[in-house]
Amino acid sequence: MSYQRSLAVVAVALLLVVAGCAGTLGAATDGTGATAQTDAPQASPTPVRDTESSALRTGTARNGTAANLTGATNGTLEVHFVHVGQSSSTLLVAPNGETLLVDTGDWRDDGRHVLQYLRANDVTRIDHLVTSHADADHVGGHAAVVEYFETEADGVGAVYDSGIVSSSETYGRYLDAVEAHDVPLYRTGANDTIPFGGVETRVLAPPAEPLADGQRNENSVVLAVEHGGHEFLFPGDGENEAESYLVGRYGAALDSTALAAGHHGSRSSSSEAFLDATAPRVVVVSSAYDSQYGHPHDETLRRLANRSVPTYWTGTHGDVVLRSDGRNLSVWTQRNATTNATRLRSAPPVEPEANGSVSYRRYFVAANDSEANESVVGTPQTAMPTPTPEPTATPTATPVPTAAVTSTPASPSTVTDAPTAGTLSLVEVHADASGDEWDNLNDEYLVFTNAGDAALDLSGWTVRDEADHTYRFPDGVTLDPGASVTLHTGAGTDSATDRYWGSGAPVWNNGGDTVVVTDDEGTVVLRETYS
Repeated sequence: MSYQRSLAVVAVALLLVVAGCAGTLGAATDGTGATAQTDAPQASPTPVRDTESSALRTGTARNGTAANLTGATNGTLEVHFVHVGQSSSTLLVAPNGETLLVDTGDWRDDGRHVLQYLRANDVTRIDHLVTSHADADHVGGHAAVVEYFETEADGVGAVYDSGIVSSSETYGRYLDAVEAHDVPLYRTGANDTIPFGGVETRVLAPPAEPLADGQRNENSVVLAVEHGGHEFLFPGDGENEAESYLVGRYGAALDSTALAAGHHGSRSSSSEAFLDATAPRVVVVSSAYDSQYGHPHDETLRRLANRSVPTYWTGTHGDVVLRSDGRNLSVWTQRNATTNATRLRSAPPVEPEANGSVSYRRYFVAANDSEANESVVGTPQTAMPTPTPEPTATPTATPVPTAAVTSTPASPSTVTDAPTAGTLSLVEVHADASGDEWDNLNDEYLVFTNAGDAALDLSGWTVRDEADHTYRFPDGVTLDPGASVTLHTGAGTDSATDRYWGSGAPVWNNGGDTVVVTDDEGTVVLRETYS
């Protein structure tokens, strides 16, 4: 079938609207500040005459479940940011096993990385394939994915598209594959919903009247996925106008636990206003380490760092998996690296690797949870079943025993029979507070000792963990030879022997973490990893 003919077919097929309630997210406006109607009646799919068979297509997605991921029915939503180099591809697995795949990577890869990942994770069906927009670096694997699942696996349930087409051969092959296998194709936009495995999945954009004269990036399909107390926002490649539309229409209702950085971390996305509205607690950037466009841009990384948002980048962390049980959100990555946005480029690159396992890194508790409202580092409530975590980094529910831990300065000087300098030593890590650690933060603590023969001035020294939570010793804090100071996580009255971080949440990971101490000039003087 020719590409031109396929475009003619899609021009008809894209008249379909997605089945579900046509509603808005929170208090809505029409983009100009005026209040919009929020209780629109349920939308009904519009039948479309198939030009090949003259049969009426009703718009009903095919029945069937999606995946064989272990544990897919345990009430957990999984969000897999697949490392595909340049571009992006994100797989969502609902608690009932149903799958939703957003984009399929760059045209030069022809779906290779995505298909490898899906096969490695035993995904046998794609229930919903969402095209964020028609650019070849987002639909690059669409044709291959449709062809594979329709001929060698359990099929594709439905495809969703903004309806703003491209003249590229890559986009044409995608449409040809959809038509060849008679996969239902829906035009979708603001106010639509996607019936995804019982997980609330709303389409926030594009609006009915295209933005920016129909530019594809600015008219990306934007998804908001809510699971319990966690919301995930996927803005595609939306830039200035798309973000302005979203902020103007939804405002603070965009608040999200996890945000996929728009346009691969481009400077034209993730604006201050957009970050104010979304207030993400974790951000994931999808792009190649050596992106030809320089993604993610330094301006974006600085904006994230200034807000202390833990940031994961597929270029340095590899595959990133978020796992939510509705209350706890755990983060798993293929490689361990800093999450300080401005330091991401200091980590070595990771190439797309379908066989790389992921390991637990940290978790967050839902912000609206009655028991906790801060992001925390600690042991997740459930274990990630697939891919298999690396044994050395797997968290455990077994409490870390209180034990002495002796550390070595990062740059040790020559040892003499009569040392004359102060030497900071970490002698105890008590990461697992007794009882509910949220109610007993001061029983989570570190003990430091001056192992040298001279007083040690700690003024301006900092203590941080792997997630860059940082405590700074105030001016005038001195540790005499042989003296110790205990740094408690919670609040209290400082003394010569006890200091208080003032954190409202646990800091130290019960399953293992790294304690880093720097002096007032930023030099690392101690780095100790415990498990």
